[in-house]
Amino acid sequence: MHANHTAGARQQHCVSKYARNSDAYTFFNMLTSEHLLDKVESLLPVHRERLFAPTETLSMFVAQALNADRSCQKAVDEMAIKRLDAGLAPCSTHTGAYCRARMRLPTEMVQTLAGYVGQWVSAHAPDAWHWRGHAVRLVDGTTVVMPDTPANQAAYPQPRSQKPGLGFPLCRMVGLVCLGSGALLNAAIGRYRGKGGDEQTLLRSILDTLERGDLLLGDAFYATYFLLCTLRERGIDAVFEQYGSRQRTTDFRRGLRLGVRDHLIVLPKPDIKPDWMSQAEYENAPASLTVRELRTGGKTLVTTLLCPKQTSKSALKALYTSRWHVELDLRNIKTTLGMERLSCQTPAMATKEIWVYLLAYNLIRLMMAQAALLAHRLPRQLSFKHTVQIWIAWAPHANPIDHDDKLHGLFVLIAQQRVGERPGRIEPRALKRRPRTYPLLTKPRAMARAYIKQHGHPKKVK
Repeated sequence: MHANHTAGARQQHCVSKYARNSDAYTFFNMLTSEHLLDKVESLLPVHRERLFAPTETLSMFVAQALNADRSCQKAVDEMAIKRLDAGLAPCSTHTGAYCRARMRLPTEMVQTLAGYVGQWVSAHAPDAWHWRGHAVRLVDGTTVVMPDTPANQAAYPQPRSQKPGLGFPLCRMVGLVCLGSGALLNAAIGRYRGKGGDEQTLLRSILDTLERGDLLLGDAFYATYFLLCTLRERGIDAVFEQYGSRQRTTDFRRGLRLGVRDHLIVLPKPDIKPDWMSQAEYENAPASLTVRELRTGGKTLVTTLLCPKQTSKSALKALYTSRWHVELDLRNIKTTLGMERLSCQTPAMATKEIWVYLLAYNLIRLMMAQAALLAHRLPRQLSFKHTVQIWIAWAPHANPIDHDDKLHGLFVLIAQQRVGERPGRIEPRALKRRPRTYPLLTKPRAMARAYIKQHGHPKKVK
């Protein structure tokens, strides 16, 4: 116990020392930097002076995303209390003005800020956070549930497996995440089903976010010929899991043997043009592509890293294991922050709400990156949920006068909780605690109300 106490004290001293003697506060001050303020100013709508200005509205919207109670009423109540505490005139606690201010807030402004913060954190990541000189980018998709309103259903239809009146609108989101810092660089939002809603199409819409020399890491949904060709043309390497049906037919006796179940193979251009591709794009695509296939860790990987001396089989195995971080990042956004079920009633506001959650996520990653840098840790070693809890507890007590003096203490607290190494962890996907025994809703709610009014509630399910 004495050793643990000594190690903790040493870490606290290290963070305090570097926080006072480095440019640590630029991580926070960047949100008010001249460069970013000019960008925000260009995105602001024409507005008059009012209680809920665009910047104040965005601040309240982000606070909602970080709070367990995400109601507009709580946001307005907190605003009213802050005004009283500051000696300002009391304001109404009705939510109408704030809700209208959220509607006026430009989605482009929120989207730009979210992407800017994420890319800024990633761009300032030290080389130690990279993998063999590559900035590794993780890609994955997920779905988000929206309120069941006619407008949301029209823009984002529910799955066909759900009966009319019993389902919820569903949208698909594909995100690009920095492996080193955990920051989200960009995201694409589309329909769950229908043309243009698949993960490949959504990823292609944000490929410009990637830079030459990056390394893209993804699951089997992305191991397609034309995506690999596009990445190679852009100077971007890739490591994907081989598509399921192709894993069973992979023959390591073919091609140029590099080792045990490790070879180079030349892929021919598919004879069938994808629906999303124009005829000109199909004709201009290369006639063949050389890739490396290898079997490791129970998976078949396909990569454009062709040299086994520069990237060994064991190194690629370890790298692909880190792909799981993007699953955890999406879980943090959806479960920890609460984006799994949106609350806005229209497609435009629902999209804006998603970007507010992504902005809140990147602001938390911003603090984690600074705390990790000062404590000589990796951001992936720190707890995201712990950082959210620390920020929520600290924000109401923050005083602009001594703000800088206490920031190093905030970094110390964030860096204290570390995420343990749990390789190969397996947990059953089952719940021990039984849910409340309500029957499932099998008819539209209006019809269910009419039935209860006439016949009463059904007997309780045992």
